[in-house]
Amino acid sequence: MASNSSLLSVAVCGAGAFGRNHLRVYRELEQASGAVRLAAILESDASLAPALREEWGVPVYFSLDEMLAAHSRGDLALDAASVCVPTSMHHAVAAPLLQSGIDLLIEKPIAASEAEADDLIALAQRHGRIVQTGHLERFNPAILAVQPLLNQPMFFEAHRLSVFTPRALDVDVVLDLMIHDLDIVLSFAGSPVREIHAVGLPILSNKTDIANVRLEFDSGCVANFTASRVSTEKVRKLRFFQPHQYISIDYARRDVLVIDVHAKDVNANAAAAAVPSLPGLPGGLAFNKPPVRQSEPLRIEIESFLDSVRTRSAPKVSAEDGRAVLALALEINRAIAAHAQRAGLERFGKGRA
Repeated sequence: MASNSSLLSVAVCGAGAFGRNHLRVYRELEQASGAVRLAAILESDASLAPALREEWGVPVYFSLDEMLAAHSRGDLALDAASVCVPTSMHHAVAAPLLQSGIDLLIEKPIAASEAEADDLIALAQRHGRIVQTGHLERFNPAILAVQPLLNQPMFFEAHRLSVFTPRALDVDVVLDLMIHDLDIVLSFAGSPVREIHAVGLPILSNKTDIANVRLEFDSGCVANFTASRVSTEKVRKLRFFQPHQYISIDYARRDVLVIDVHAKDVNANAAAAAVPSLPGLPGGLAFNKPPVRQSEPLRIEIESFLDSVRTRSAPKVSAEDGRAVLALALEINRAIAAHAQRAGLERFGKGRA
């Protein structure tokens, strides 16, 4: 069990797009503090090993069994690992790591199914391990700045659009992109989902590439989500309304705009920077931009994970949180499939790769 002062040795499992960013941040933290050490890389494509060894200067394993055998022999010290392999492989990689006593940061979604997520949660409890789910937007500085302002939000509008890439095509757009906003809205709404309406279409893959979802919560809160990975532009925004207030979040710019109908309340906030009123808008509205402490979300996320490992404290985004949003995403996919059958949309997926 790691102590507060111990050097943490970490591995990154999967050196694709996500994994390379984890490698970069761990190396930056290693160089900045010396409190963490990048110890190994797991990458199933053996042809990449020479270049990875040269770039990162650590052992590269293309077999999980081989890496864990080195750990068991004492040849490889490992306290924690990031699991950045494709979602379909999350359970196969994470389960043996947990059984070997290694704490994990598992990229979203936590697993490919609820049963796999439940098994990982049970293994973590049995072996006393930390498991943090990699819902990166929880650590976006704009989201962190908004959390103190939450006051019974009742309507959400989320847009997450991306241009098409061959990345993450083992999952649909709900599990790939929309899941970020589902996680944030679940954490903000604080209420069980009562009703789901969803529609989605495969466009350039054999899975849903664009989807629109409407959720109603037991509290009466309503949330609309649009996600697309076949857009001509990149958009990542969340807007919501709560009593006397409208809040707009731009994830990409890490920026927050608050419009309050009670100017005196906003002006009383000494920390808020006033934004001039716009022409043509009714009186009684006040604009402000709460201070946002700029930092890379992935670095904040990994630092939070490492702090949980050292202190043995609950991670900010637990495995149970990851399981909850996975269950919602899968329920949305079932609703999309049911709608497609009712509307006769099966032909949209014909002949796709």
